Amino acid sequence: MSRPALPDDTELRDRIRGLDLDSKIRLLTGADLWRLPAEPRLGLSAVTMSDGPQGVRGTGDAPDETGLLAPAPSALAAAWDTGLAERLGELFATEARRKGVDVVLAPVVNLQRTPVAGRHFEYFSEDPLLTGTLAAAVVRGLQSRGVGACLKHFVANDSETDRTRYRARLDERTLREVYLAPFEQVLAEAEPWSVMAAYSGLDDGTESAPMTENARLLREVLKGEWGFAGPVVSDWAATRSTVASAVGGLDVVMPGPDGPWGDALAAAVRAGEVDEQVIDDKVLRLLRLARRVGALDEPESATVSSEPAPEEYRLLREVAARGTVLLRNQEDLLPLTPTGIRSVALIGPNAVAPYLQGGGSAFVPAVRTVSYEEGLRAALPEDVRLTVHRGGDARLRLPYASAERLTDPDTGVTGMRADHVDADGNRIGGETRATGDWTTYDGFAPQARRVLLRTELTLTEPGTHRLEFGCAGRFSVSVDGEQVLAGDDDRGVELVLESSHNHPPQRGIDIEAGPQGRRLALALDLTVVDAGGYGRFVTAQVRHAPPGTTPYEEIAEAVAAAQAADVAVVVVGTNEEVESEGWDRTGLDLPGHQNDLVRKVIAANPRTIVVVNAGAPVLLPWADEAPALLWSWLPGQEAGHALADVLLGRTEPSGRLPWTLPARAEDVPVPDARPRDGIVDYTEGVHVGHRAWDRDGLVPAFPFGHGLGWTRWTYESVTLSPAPVSADLPCPAGGDGLDLTVELTNTGPRAGREVVQVYLEPPLDGTDRPVRLLAGFATVQAAPGARVAAEVRVPARVFRIWDSEASAWRTPPGRYRLHVGRSSRDPHLTAEVTVDDGRLHPAV
Repeated sequence: MSRPALPDDTELRDRIRGLDLDSKIRLLTGADLWRLPAEPRLGLSAVTMSDGPQGVRGTGDAPDETGLLAPAPSALAAAWDTGLAERLGELFATEARRKGVDVVLAPVVNLQRTPVAGRHFEYFSEDPLLTGTLAAAVVRGLQSRGVGACLKHFVANDSETDRTRYRARLDERTLREVYLAPFEQVLAEAEPWSVMAAYSGLDDGTESAPMTENARLLREVLKGEWGFAGPVVSDWAATRSTVASAVGGLDVVMPGPDGPWGDALAAAVRAGEVDEQVIDDKVLRLLRLARRVGALDEPESATVSSEPAPEEYRLLREVAARGTVLLRNQEDLLPLTPTGIRSVALIGPNAVAPYLQGGGSAFVPAVRTVSYEEGLRAALPEDVRLTVHRGGDARLRLPYASAERLTDPDTGVTGMRADHVDADGNRIGGETRATGDWTTYDGFAPQARRVLLRTELTLTEPGTHRLEFGCAGRFSVSVDGEQVLAGDDDRGVELVLESSHNHPPQRGIDIEAGPQGRRLALALDLTVVDAGGYGRFVTAQVRHAPPGTTPYEEIAEAVAAAQAADVAVVVVGTNEEVESEGWDRTGLDLPGHQNDLVRKVIAANPRTIVVVNAGAPVLLPWADEAPALLWSWLPGQEAGHALADVLLGRTEPSGRLPWTLPARAEDVPVPDARPRDGIVDYTEGVHVGHRAWDRDGLVPAFPFGHGLGWTRWTYESVTLSPAPVSADLPCPAGGDGLDLTVELTNTGPRAGREVVQVYLEPPLDGTDRPVRLLAGFATVQAAPGARVAAEVRVPARVFRIWDSEASAWRTPPGRYRLHVGRSSRDPHLTAEVTVDDGRLHPAV
């Protein structure tokens, strides 16, 4: 069902007719990495885009620009609160306007199909309904303030391994009911102003095509059936063809100015391979977007220069605290009462170095960060002693070589020297930096062809020192004149797409230093990588670790501190080596010796609180031993304040798991998403996430939707009534359904929030359907002893299945059960619904 034309499309079409073919085509490829071309004859200003799943990064025009770093989308999803999600979307819009950004490349509505997916933290949930509901709220918040959302990555782009090449193979019913579902829902409920086509492609058994060329999904479903009126934008450097992508439904190629369209597309139009009306439609869609974000017939808006307001920091703090999930709380250890506590031991690798955000396009240089130590120190009374102990490093990679060990060999000043060299071998510039981190360095002139890094590294301590080097592209590394590493990768943009430009493989060597120490001459000869629209850069990392204490010695120190403290807070989790765009994880174990650390601290102090600082599931073999267990996600810049708010009872951790936490790796329904012969096969069908756990009768560590809080709830009653018909909604994601009123009472000692969850159990009619699927939810709050009513909308679409033979939706008749409760495995009330002739009736 298509939407009617926008009111002034006729006037926009008239403008387009006044442009020649080449001018129209010029508008359809980015002017640079982030901007689309301007066209004064159309009244069109440049539309600027920016990454945005965890905050608005900006365009990089100001090298030292910072921004607000929000909790990861999975943390927002854990709050199960559309109002909170909408408020965060509004904050993103405010931040975008500060940075001159018109379109934020978010939200991401791919599903957490496998827990090892590299961008798992960037997705909302393993569930289509929860994902679609919260993403729609973020879009509404963004666009309510004139900033466009770009819904991504369309579609079935759920893993990072070979992400630019693989094809997802799934049947039409699975595609419709699971992976297209959140896109369809967001389009129906929030009308995002743009959509991004994924790197990967789809293999439907008859055709295998990248998403930038998939006419069936882009043209027929997205634009035709669903009536999407905006532009479809390519993922960055995803477009590899001219004619196939142009006729397949792609509208904008990013980044630019180069790409497969331009002159090649103009030639294809003149040769009759592409109809010029196809070009006109693309320009029209772009103008609609420009009009909505204020880039049409309006003066180019200047960047709003302002500092973040205190209430913006408070919102990020609230999201992080409320999204925290209380998994266990034996003997009501939490919240802590500061009176009576004389000492707290803060322990763990993530206590020392919190992992605040995932790597890749979600990365934001934060305007500030509040560590766990800072947050607790600010919140605890001054007379409470707080000690901090790492308990072993969880990173496999060494720290970067520190400034005090590096000396420029030419000037003798601190640091590593970079000489920029042209094609003839002449030095044309350079600089010195006080670090071994030269990741994606681009501070050289256009004529530079090589960058030569040189330094003298001083090894002060006697014993074995470890050096690691990481470079991308074509390079050589020498130590004291002897080559120890070389590379000859000339792939250019592919280095960016697989993230090896910012996460290069490391090569290590051991160096012995005597009692007097040792000085090494390091030289790294790097050929400049030309990555097209991503720019030109070199990547080099010099890492160093001196002889020092072993992890076991650090654990022993931490355990002693825990034993001496009144309370131990152990923060474990992942880090930048583990969760990032560009690669998938190889397993679910916590890195390093963290499991050993947790078990020993728990044994040393019965008042131990374990905090998991990770975006995606990790195995917690000691979970049932922990007196209190919190999941704090990738919490963003206000991490320390948010954790202190939770520990001391200032904010209830009212989060609920938006995915299933496994107890054993062998139970995970989809253990990986590695392509086999270029194909990722979705053999589980419609049984994604918690649905597969229910189908297989497996017991997770904690089920989907689980979370405790500070109080207790008694579910009293549930009543059903038909929802008002919404005939004006544009596609099957809308329509009538049922309204549930759930009465419940806060029977605990504190005020609290409850997430009322409704799960649909279909009849056993021979159709392969989930045992239960999430059908609706609502968040309510009440004072101790108060009774409250939760209003939950159950949309008609959750009863439907896709009939592949008829290529249409149908609602199987029969008797359905609605289970109301606190998680997918904790029902408290049941109601029944009868379906006949496609209509829903409360059962009698």
